[in-house]
Amino acid sequence: MRKLIFLTLVAALAVPAWATAGSPSAGDRTNAAKQCASEHQAMGTDLFKQTYGTNANKSNAFGKCVSQRAKQNQQARSNAAGQCRSERAADPAAFAAAYGTGKNHKNAFGKCVSSKAKSAEAKQTHAVVNAAKQCRTEQQADPAAFKAQYGTNANKSNAFGKCVSSKVKHTP
Repeated sequence: MRKLIFLTLVAALAVPAWATAGSPSAGDRTNAAKQCASEHQAMGTDLFKQTYGTNANKSNAFGKCVSQRAKQNQQARSNAAGQCRSERAADPAAFAAAYGTGKNHKNAFGKCVSSKAKSAEAKQTHAVVNAAKQCRTEQQADPAAFKAQYGTNANKSNAFGKCVSSKVKHTP
């Protein structure tokens, strides 16, 4: 009976940890909000809403942007950690000297991950802003052809977001 109670408690505690393992951290969401504010300023309100908004009046653009960016930030941090582990394994002394600060360089791994993740986030923001501007130019040149080329839903209203997404995917 004790084993059954113990196993039930372990299972109950494991489910919430498992359910949240894939969600972005609070730091990812905070950084995402800052990135979205920066994009909003760089693009302007109309272009920003057109890029991220999904409802009729595009008023959900900021929330959609933050959600998307938080997931991307989580992935960037994960990728950066892997790169830093490889770099540290190749030459631990050079790694500590390059990224560490202070007397014993204990913070080298965190500094490495942070710098690589921030760099990836900045590149992503730059790519989205540039793609949105390119799509706006295409859209203004021939709105009907633009909707036909990029739109995928019934009324082709998602054309702008699909255009931006396709251009960002092809950015090196």
